[in-house]
Amino acid sequence: MGSLENDDGPDRKNALRFAVIGTGAISQVVYVPILAERTDVDLAVVADLDVTKARSVAERFGIEEATGPEAVLTRPDLDAVVICTPNHLHEELAIAALEAGKHVLVERPMALTAEGVERILAAARSSGKALGASQAQRFRPEVAALRGFVAGGELGSIYAVRGSWLTRRVPVMRATWRHSKKHAGGGALMDLGVPSLDLCMWLVGYPRITRVSCVLTRGSFEVEDAATVMALSEDGIAFTLEVSSRYFAGEDRYYARVMGAEGSGSLPPLEVYKQLGGRPLEVTPRQPRPRGGENPYTNAHRRQLDQFVRAVSSQAEVPLPEEQVALMRVIQAAYHAAETRGEVTL
Repeated sequence: MGSLENDDGPDRKNALRFAVIGTGAISQVVYVPILAERTDVDLAVVADLDVTKARSVAERFGIEEATGPEAVLTRPDLDAVVICTPNHLHEELAIAALEAGKHVLVERPMALTAEGVERILAAARSSGKALGASQAQRFRPEVAALRGFVAGGELGSIYAVRGSWLTRRVPVMRATWRHSKKHAGGGALMDLGVPSLDLCMWLVGYPRITRVSCVLTRGSFEVEDAATVMALSEDGIAFTLEVSSRYFAGEDRYYARVMGAEGSGSLPPLEVYKQLGGRPLEVTPRQPRPRGGENPYTNAHRRQLDQFVRAVSSQAEVPLPEEQVALMRVIQAAYHAAETRGEVTL
């Protein structure tokens, strides 16, 4: 589902009416431009607590209206809301939007706690509206391919999963909401660890985690800028996660690796090896390239929005993101384990 324009501009007579709340980087790089170009969506309004900033974004992308978040929630003419605010507002706004009869897509983390995610899910069940948790890494073709190898048992019994997201250190002149535990919920573990751990667990079917340990490293701010997490599932899969926002290297590093008794797979790029004829052979399938030269990051978000729009228009039934409760339980356990310098049992 893409954008098709004619000489008179896109025809959006029967389009779904969307709003984006929050006009930070993720909105301006991903959500606003992708939604604004679709012919099946009318991005009617962008909202932010900083209305001046919202107006600037609206003008840049040709959006008809800019306002504050409260005005969006009370508008009866909107079908769906995408929430991209600072983390501590996700739960409150998601529940309010669902109770107002709107479909909702929430940037990660869905809420700061597992209990917060459960409250959002309860609101979605009561409203009957679609609810999406933004975990765009799942929509990368190579991720889906590796998950297929695991689900089909082609790698044998899985015994270990490793994930990492390391971003290069960027000089910070002043603290933002991301450096506040109250507003962000945490540092590198909340920002980079939530999607990385979701990827690791999703690749192997979200097994139940029973034990968690963690080490956090703090720099100049109250939230951590690095974390190492070890977790064990009830069926014996060992998870190792390493995240950092102060990586010293030429470029950021992002990867996941799944190891099984009969094969292994890693990405990016996707590489899959299986035990065949008594020796490991590469069986990596060819992967499609993003259309139009689009980078994999933006393309994954486009695919995620495709699914959400289909759910809003009742063209597809998308299950509620129940697994986000388990994800946040592990994240909470990791923080507790780091604070107590021990292991947490779930």
